[in-house]
Amino acid sequence: MDIKLSIIVPVYNMAADGKLEYCLNSLVNQTLEAPYEIIAVDDASTDNSLEILREYEGRYPEIIKVIHNERNRRQGGAKNEGLRAAVGEWIGFIDSDDWVTRDYYEKLIGKAEETGADMVGCDYNLVQEHTMEVGRVVQNNSAEQTGVLDEDKHRLLLMRPGSMVIKIYKHEIIKENRLSFPEGIFYEDNCAGPLWSLYFTHFERVEEPMYYYYQHDVSTVHTITQERCLDRMKAAELLYGECKMRGLLDRYYPEIEYRFCELYYVNTLFSYMAGVKHPKLSFVKALRRGAKEHFPDFRANAYYQKYTGEEEQELIAMQAGSDLKFYWYYRMKLWVRRMKGRRAR
Repeated sequence: MDIKLSIIVPVYNMAADGKLEYCLNSLVNQTLEAPYEIIAVDDASTDNSLEILREYEGRYPEIIKVIHNERNRRQGGAKNEGLRAAVGEWIGFIDSDDWVTRDYYEKLIGKAEETGADMVGCDYNLVQEHTMEVGRVVQNNSAEQTGVLDEDKHRLLLMRPGSMVIKIYKHEIIKENRLSFPEGIFYEDNCAGPLWSLYFTHFERVEEPMYYYYQHDVSTVHTITQERCLDRMKAAELLYGECKMRGLLDRYYPEIEYRFCELYYVNTLFSYMAGVKHPKLSFVKALRRGAKEHFPDFRANAYYQKYTGEEEQELIAMQAGSDLKFYWYYRMKLWVRRMKGRRAR
C-alpha cells in the first residue's frame, strides 16, 4: 500500500489538560482519502505521554506508529527519528499541543496535485483554548513567495520562511538533499526552515487558517532563559555552517548575513535583556563579538537597514561603541518602562 502522507509528531510531556489527545484526535479524523500514517515520537517524556501514545497506537494500528527515544533529543532529534521512519510521498509536521482542521491535509495535498507544487502551506490561528473556532489569524507566508520558485522568490523565503509545521513537503526532495534538523537545541526550525526552502521548486498556499497554534504558559516562545538564547545563537551558527558547506553562502550572502545577525544577535539581544531576570554583561558582549566575527559589516546590510527598527539600530550602534553604556542604558530604560506601567495600573 502506497502511503500518501507521513505526519510526524514530536512529543515531550504533553499529557496534561488533554493537549496530546486533542492533537491526535484532529489527526486520526482527517478527511484525506489516500492512506496516511502518523509517526508519533516520544522524546523521553517524564509524564504519561508515552502511555497515551501507546493507547492511540492500539486503537488505530493501521495509521499510528509510536517511536520512543530513550534520551531527550529535543524536537529536532524527534523529527529526525520520524523522518527516518517515514514512507509517505509527502511529509508534514505538527507540534503535539497544536491541532488542525479535519480537511487540513486533504486541502494541502489537493493544492499540490492541482498545481504541481512540492511545498504547500496555509495560515494559522492563535488560540488559548481547545476549540475549532477561528482565533486570531496570522499569515504564515505571503503571496509574493508562492508559485514557481526563481532566485528572487528563494531569497524571499530565505528571509522569511514561515513556520515549518504549517506546510507539507515532497519527501523525495528531503531525501535527495539530505535535509534534517539540528538536535539537542530549541529553535531548530530557525536553522532548518530557511535552508529547506532553498531546495523546493514550487510553493503554493491554501488561503485558509487551518492550523491551530495553542498559546499556553509552557510554550517555548513564552519562556526566555540564557540557555534558550544560547540555543538560538547555536541555530544561527548551524544555519551559517550548513549554507557555507552547501555552497550557498556566496549566492545568498546578503540574505544569510541578515538572517544570521537577526537571529544570533538582534532578536537574542533584546529578548535576553528584557526576558532574563539578571542579564550578564559578559553575555551581551559575546553576542556582539559573535555577530562581528561572522559578519563584521552587517550594519551596512540593506535588509538590516530596512527591516530592523530605528530604535534597535540606535541601540546596537550604542553597543558598538560601548557594551557597558548600552547595558546600563537599556536596563534603565526597561526599569522606567516598568515603573510607568505600575503607575498606570
